[in-house]
Amino acid sequence: MRLFNTLTRKVEEFKPQRSWEVKIYCCGPTVYDFAHIGHSRTYINNDVLIRSLKWLGYRVKSVMNITDVGHLTSDSDTGEDKMEKKAKAEKKDIVEIAKFYTDDFWEMCRQLNIGRPDLITPATKYIQEMIKLIKVLEQKGLVYKTSDGVYFDTSKVKNYGELGRVDIEGLRAGWRVDKGEKKNPTDFALWKFSPKTEKRQMEWQSPWGIGFPGWHIECSAMSLKHLGPTLDIHCGGVDHIQVHHTNEICQSEAATGKKFANYWFHSNHLTVNGEKMSKSLKNFIRVKDLIAKGYDPLTLRYLFLTSHYRTKMNFTYQALEAAKEAYGKLQSMVWSCREDRARTNLSAEKLAKVQELGQRFKAAVEEDLAMPQAIAIVWETMKSNAPSEDKWELIRDWDQVLGLNLGQARKPALPEEIKNLMSLRQKLRQEKRWEEADKIREEIEKQGYQVQDKRI
Repeated sequence: MRLFNTLTRKVEEFKPQRSWEVKIYCCGPTVYDFAHIGHSRTYINNDVLIRSLKWLGYRVKSVMNITDVGHLTSDSDTGEDKMEKKAKAEKKDIVEIAKFYTDDFWEMCRQLNIGRPDLITPATKYIQEMIKLIKVLEQKGLVYKTSDGVYFDTSKVKNYGELGRVDIEGLRAGWRVDKGEKKNPTDFALWKFSPKTEKRQMEWQSPWGIGFPGWHIECSAMSLKHLGPTLDIHCGGVDHIQVHHTNEICQSEAATGKKFANYWFHSNHLTVNGEKMSKSLKNFIRVKDLIAKGYDPLTLRYLFLTSHYRTKMNFTYQALEAAKEAYGKLQSMVWSCREDRARTNLSAEKLAKVQELGQRFKAAVEEDLAMPQAIAIVWETMKSNAPSEDKWELIRDWDQVLGLNLGQARKPALPEEIKNLMSLRQKLRQEKRWEEADKIREEIEKQGYQVQDKRI
């Protein structure tokens, strides 16, 4: 299998540390608000990666965090904790806020057929592991204390910012006069002190003072505990490359002296009608909103599979409508194959064709998860003259990767267009206008439907 590695900016042969096992860490949601379809694209891509690895025979151990503390409103370690801010706005307990939005996230995943990781790690359950990790960094002389927290001194490590190609000198040149107590523009908080003027809902005692962990230290502490010093693959969105993932690498490798992750798997942005998704633009779309409009949530999954995970994707309802039609047609064709799957003896030519289709689908999966090509092969298979039984077996096998629940396809309702063509063809046959009826039959079959005639 070959995967694009963000660290090297190359598609590389994937070689796990153990030939049969893959250790994966995925950045999970900060549960202060509803998950939207931009988030869902990232988690669908992560899911396809994990499904593909399992399908190819690897044993996968996956961990995903839930950020329920420490994620500030600014990447520069300033602003309010998003969880605390939400709790104040809704006048609720943070535990209640976290549970509500965590449940919403998992419901979205269920609707999109996204599998759960082997281990889910809420940040608040690992505070002592985070304090222990900060102590290790402190003992190595890599941290310093300010009036508002404990910071990592990035000037003391080599290759800081390699993942995100961070222009450190450029940042330093543009650093504002009011830089505060930070020694370098890229330094980041490991532990933040609670404000003296107010009591936070979530704060803990530490060797440095009462406070809460920085966002970046959370992922490092949890992944190190459950997956060891070196991950095979770290997953996330491209928006985390420059800061969050860069800082994870910095602190983890400084603490262990070992490479943090061998491969970095990043999903690209999703826009809506060409614009960034935001509540202010009123284009914040949840999967629940699509269901309310009558869309099967797996239609969205199908749509996302038609675009490579590394490309930017623009969501429009026009594209979703096209995906709805295509996914519905595909379900219909799969259902037909399932109903008509009497085993026949394959000719050498057909056997070779079936084997070739299987090999090409596998090759698409192995070439950096080329899902658009994989979907194209699915359609080629369904439109081929291969026996229904063989089509059914291929689709059931491939759906372990696609996750479209094609094995559960039910008898579909025929579209009005197809119903009208069927009625017209029946009338032509009754009038014995066989040539015209055959042309209608060809048109119906081009649309992906099989026609079975009865004697007139």
